[in-house]
Amino acid sequence: MVQSISDINLSDKLIKWFLSNKRDLPWRKTKDPYLVWVSEIILQQTRIETGIKYYHSFIKKYPDVKLLAKSNQQQLLKIWEGLGYYSRALNMHKAAKQVLLNHGGVFPKDYLSLIKLPGVGDYTASAISSICNNEKQAVVDGNVLRFISRLLKIEESIDSLKTKKRIKKYLNEKISVENPGDFNEAIMDFGSTVCKPKKFLCQSCIFSLECQAYLSNTVKNYPIKSHKIKSPRKEMNYVIIISDDNKIYLNKRTDKGIWKNLFEFFLIKDDQMPITKSMIVRSLSKKFTFNSNKLKFHKSIVHKLSHMDLKMNFYLVEVRHNNNKMYDYKSLSKIPFPKPLKVILDDFV
Repeated sequence: MVQSISDINLSDKLIKWFLSNKRDLPWRKTKDPYLVWVSEIILQQTRIETGIKYYHSFIKKYPDVKLLAKSNQQQLLKIWEGLGYYSRALNMHKAAKQVLLNHGGVFPKDYLSLIKLPGVGDYTASAISSICNNEKQAVVDGNVLRFISRLLKIEESIDSLKTKKRIKKYLNEKISVENPGDFNEAIMDFGSTVCKPKKFLCQSCIFSLECQAYLSNTVKNYPIKSHKIKSPRKEMNYVIIISDDNKIYLNKRTDKGIWKNLFEFFLIKDDQMPITKSMIVRSLSKKFTFNSNKLKFHKSIVHKLSHMDLKMNFYLVEVRHNNNKMYDYKSLSKIPFPKPLKVILDDFV
């Protein structure tokens, strides 16, 4: 499958290209494995432009692993607010505690130690160990899979674990012995800026004379992916509850399901049934005193997650004040919310 093309000096060409086209990114100014780890976790499922802002905020708040390990989880989630995939932040907290316990607070930089940390997979362990410890561990992310699948014209699906392992093996044979970190950063940058998903820059590509997909005019056909199942849609119904003394009801989610340990409005659990006003009134009446005629529909939005589409309906009602989870608006700046709920909250704050 992954045939060797002997006349491609992959390592030398990539590193030479990288030295001239290297992007000026803040985490490239350090070999500190903690800081590189922070950048790698933030950049998962995140655009670099967004990632840079969060990286600076994160390391300002948690400049070393000890402070992160001892941090308040709610404050950590607030720093992470808007990035999504909140399990990344929660795993970072667990990993930091593990580093404190098992490594004396010194963040590891070898692959075998890194791979044992919560939230660290082969890609992250390979990136950190190659950049910070000169280990020959090739990175395999989406950009790399796309580039190599076109270069070698790989006919198998890149979603397959078997394909990923074979590409990893191929790259481990090609990776620079002297500069494995530069090789990894180069191949990721190349896939991100040249061998792009759609607007691929084949005319200026340094591998155009060797790229099997380009030579056969089939670049747009690669990488091959397995048939993607259409994302299911789930409906969620929230009531924004404002008290007569201008406080808002919030509930902290559990550590299960999406948006672990983040805060939300009053959720109507409808068991997949179509929602009705009477259902909402009945659910609210168990905890609040209010005029049912004052219950109003606010708006609906659709929020896309990696595994599903969420249709979210929001209702609004004023209730008599009680002490049950009512928050003053001034306290909201310290409370972490899922991104779609934060957007709705901004309508009222």
